[in-house]
Amino acid sequence: MSSEQGGRLIGIAVRAAHRAPMQTLGRTRILSGGGVEGDYKGAKHPRRGVTVLAREAWEAALADLGSDATDAEIAWTARRANLLVEGVALPKALGGIVRVGAVVLEVTIPTTPCKRMDEARAGLMRALYPDWRGGIRVA
Repeated sequence: MSSEQGGRLIGIAVRAAHRAPMQTLGRTRILSGGGVEGDYKGAKHPRRGVTVLAREAWEAALADLGSDATDAEIAWTARRANLLVEGVALPKALGGIVRVGAVVLEVTIPTTPCKRMDEARAGLMRALYPDWRGGIRVA
């Protein structure tokens, strides 16, 4: 059984192609079965098409690196997540439900940090592993 938790959306980002830079947006649509509109990953992998990162988890990972959470060298988009939220503990279970504004999302898989994280900052991949800090993928 899942409980819905509410959070506040504070960032949106998409990428147009594989390994393309993340582009931030002021608004977008989440497409049923297609991820975030305009995002390469959502079109390719509908069940894993929307990635959500909690600001608090991102800041904890940066703190582990000895980095200030406002450090401009590592923007949250380095995580390559679509949505940045705050004020919500993201569910750490498959099938968990999270509410972001009017959108209700179901956790399909944890987001596994990859070696791209270490391209942004050495050690970032490892810092994102504990407690699902890398975020969640949702449908």
